[in-house]
Amino acid sequence: MTWLARLDLDYTLEAERSVARYLHQGPLRILQSLYPEGDAVCHNVLVHPPSGLVGGDTLDMHVSVGAGAHGLVTTPGATRFYRSEAGLATQQVHARVESGARLEWLPLEAIAYNGCDGLNRAVFDLAPGAEMMTWDITALGLPAADMPFVQGTFRQHLEIPGVWLERGTLDASDSRLMNSPLGLAGQRCMATLVFAAGSTMADERIERALACARELLEASELRLTAGATSPHKQVIVLRVLSPVTEPAIELLRKVWAAWRQEMWALPGAVPRLWNM
Repeated sequence: MTWLARLDLDYTLEAERSVARYLHQGPLRILQSLYPEGDAVCHNVLVHPPSGLVGGDTLDMHVSVGAGAHGLVTTPGATRFYRSEAGLATQQVHARVESGARLEWLPLEAIAYNGCDGLNRAVFDLAPGAEMMTWDITALGLPAADMPFVQGTFRQHLEIPGVWLERGTLDASDSRLMNSPLGLAGQRCMATLVFAAGSTMADERIERALACARELLEASELRLTAGATSPHKQVIVLRVLSPVTEPAIELLRKVWAAWRQEMWALPGAVPRLWNM
């Protein structure tokens, strides 16, 4: 038995307060809105009670952030792509961020279980003057539990229309990709943090963001498998490979907090859920 779960999440700015409203179909929910840093930024937790996907399942999320609003979304746990026997399992989000608005889309990792057939797709449409941060964290198998990713396929799609498109297919049977120095070099977690703008960013602003990211990279145990760059005047990217998820997530959180301060003059207000 498969299912389609759909969520429509809308942020609007009302009397200087970012307000979240949502509609859902199936097992996909937004918990109570929280304001740990004041009315300007609305924090929400996205919950999928089954926590996992099998072949034929789809999680379909649509997010809009109205002019001037600021929404931060995270999840209480990983999304699990289990072994598939009935076709593709899909998790997808399409967000539209309007002028002057900000979105932070920060889900915990996606775990590709052995034998899965999964797609993790994210599209962020940014109006001029809009800005956002997001990350994508992928764990291949469960090495610590002796459950390696040795068969199956996991597809990734990350897009900012007209600006940046990244697509990839991870085939567990491709030993050159999985284990060679030109591929993942045996690492089983790969993570990407993105800062993106709907308008061209000034060179000095990009350089400041890169400088603070690289300072944190140099102090990290992952400094030899991580890097930060700007492939486009509207995009800044941090990438990291690690054997397991925990050190990669720790590094992404540090750079996210630094970029928040540098780019938006906001503190790295860690969602309460991350401390549980």
